[in-house]
Amino acid sequence: MREIFAARFKSARLRTGLSLKNLSDKLGSKISRQALHKYEKGEVIPNSDMLALLSDILQVRPDYFFSDTKIAIGAIEYRKMQHLPSREEHKVVEQTREYLSRYLELEEILGISSEFENPLKNLAVVSDFEQANAAAELLRKSWKLEEDPLYNITQILEDKHIKVVEVDAEPIFDGMQTWVNGQVPVLAFNKNLSGKADRIRFTLLHELGHLLLDFGDFADKEKEKRCHQFAGAMLLPRNTLIDKLGAKRSRISVLELGNIKKQFGISIQAIIRRAAECAIISENYARQFLQRIKEEGWRTTEPIAYEGIEASDRFDQLLFRALSEEQISLSKAAALKNMKLAEFRTLASFGE
Repeated sequence: MREIFAARFKSARLRTGLSLKNLSDKLGSKISRQALHKYEKGEVIPNSDMLALLSDILQVRPDYFFSDTKIAIGAIEYRKMQHLPSREEHKVVEQTREYLSRYLELEEILGISSEFENPLKNLAVVSDFEQANAAAELLRKSWKLEEDPLYNITQILEDKHIKVVEVDAEPIFDGMQTWVNGQVPVLAFNKNLSGKADRIRFTLLHELGHLLLDFGDFADKEKEKRCHQFAGAMLLPRNTLIDKLGAKRSRISVLELGNIKKQFGISIQAIIRRAAECAIISENYARQFLQRIKEEGWRTTEPIAYEGIEASDRFDQLLFRALSEEQISLSKAAALKNMKLAEFRTLASFGE
């Protein structure tokens, strides 16, 4: 029991980005850093009063500290974390771990398999634009997405048994991909991304490229480029782009690009890059256009916004299904939702 508590306590602390000293300060110095260190080492388990205080500060339920769901986070590419302070890196990993521990436990209760089949597993090494574009076309076909706009990528990914995790991190972190317990694919994105929905969508599909494609021994810079191309092709298929813009253009207006952005949820900057890759415009014109975007201050906030929503209701749907079928109690449902029982009871009362 002490080992379980120690591991869960440390995970909760790292998830909030607090040092032992920070935590002691937030507790009003009711307990020293040294005493908290003993909790983390498993030498001592706090009493119920201290457990309640820790739960409030670390934003978890008291029973969180004694749950033993095993979540093994796989390798994360160094470039995803190289610019993050160590404390911020721990936050990203532990937030991912905590959410997945509840998610996978819920699926286990319902007897749902998390087995994932990669539709692109037999593709050759992706080394150029045409191969990245072809991979996106194949994935759209395999997932029966045709060439329509993808209105909620988060939901699409979750329906395909890819877990999507929203983390609260510094803006320098965009997203990452990994495998949990060696078999569950996971994509994480930063909810604080500027540009919001369109940037989140591109980030998720970029990370999906890293998850599904084989780049052989290419350098990181080359892998990044191919994943950008894959994400662009997923959001805006070549035939669709040609249909919208025409096969050859010498000039394109911001308003044209804005209309495409509003429909397909892809940034104006990404559309311009995609148009150049598909030989609709010249590389020189693309560079000039992107330079104009930089000068206008549109790189972070473009003049035309995408209003779509990126969110999945799969976890909540499974939770209320388990509750309705009496496979879990109200208290257990609250624990899985990481809410206090009184708060969850209010939420659940709407469905009664």
